[in-house]
Amino acid sequence: MSLNTFGHLFRVTTWGESHGPALGATVDGCPPGVEINEAMIQQWLDKRKPGQNKFTTQRREPDEVKILSGVFEGQTTGTPVQLMIENTDQRSKDYGDIVEKFRPGHADITYWQKYGIRDYRGGGRSSARETAARVAAGGLARAALGVLAPQIEIKGYMTQMGPRGIDRANFDWDQIDQNPFWTPDAVAADDWAEYLNGLRKSGDSVGAIIEVVARGVPAGLGAPVYGKLDTDLSAAMMSINAVKAVEIGDGMAAAMLTGTENADEIRMGPNGPEYTSNHAGGILGGISTGQDVVVRFAVKPTSSILTTRKTITKSGEDTEIITKGRHDPCVGIRAVPVGEAMMACVILDHLLLHRGQIGENRGKIG
Repeated sequence: MSLNTFGHLFRVTTWGESHGPALGATVDGCPPGVEINEAMIQQWLDKRKPGQNKFTTQRREPDEVKILSGVFEGQTTGTPVQLMIENTDQRSKDYGDIVEKFRPGHADITYWQKYGIRDYRGGGRSSARETAARVAAGGLARAALGVLAPQIEIKGYMTQMGPRGIDRANFDWDQIDQNPFWTPDAVAADDWAEYLNGLRKSGDSVGAIIEVVARGVPAGLGAPVYGKLDTDLSAAMMSINAVKAVEIGDGMAAAMLTGTENADEIRMGPNGPEYTSNHAGGILGGISTGQDVVVRFAVKPTSSILTTRKTITKSGEDTEIITKGRHDPCVGIRAVPVGEAMMACVILDHLLLHRGQIGENRGKIG
């Protein structure tokens, strides 16, 4: 299986399987002199790790990261940083019944058709557990951004669970870390808890929409045509397990607007250009405007459910399947820190590209 690497200058390669001895990431291109240690990365992994409440999988993984290379005396050296997370709570026996069967909605069938082999123990590389490695790499990216562009702040949150969305009038940044759904709407959090608890008890699952915002991103990141910032952000978010759609700014809703409504008007402010709205999501022509960069992605319902579904076996026989094991009733909850990590990796990558080609922005206004 090839193509396990993403990024241009800040390059991340993830490795390992859901039920193997460990998984992790090899990060190449991190600038030297960035202060980093395991605890600085662990804080982000703790947001993603399973078993924290009844609304996530009850697999008990501490997700403790180990730095194996690329760091000396608490600073990056500029050489590849190897990050490892050991698996400690695998229950591969839970998957014994699906050795010959394909789970509907899962990558089992396509992996088998392509490779002629698949890791049925939790899905191997197709498992959402792979995203722990991304979060570890994202922690390193955040540390580097803290040195190179400390004004940048990245925050993700859920805006919708199934058909139930937040009320933007209730949006409160301080609420995001105060509930198990990472949502800025406290009223929605209470509603979702009751809704998801019912789905969990019935053996079903539901999808979600996550929004990730990067504030303080300078103007000029990204390049026209094939190096667009939104191109790489879209690819990064779409590569997350179970993601089926990505939007930048207003996204699909922009198709319902007129040109008058959609164009973000510009005024000159005391510190440079200011925009009266942000329908573009902070990116024009593939280049950041200096506004908030806003990305939204949709996560499908967890495919592994306790509800009986029709399927086939590897030999082509019709059968039925119930997926045992410990699974998220809404995998979108733990996708929030993953989306933040991917945003951090892409923003850092484009910041390094910009510094390498341009240095400082050449076009002056005012």
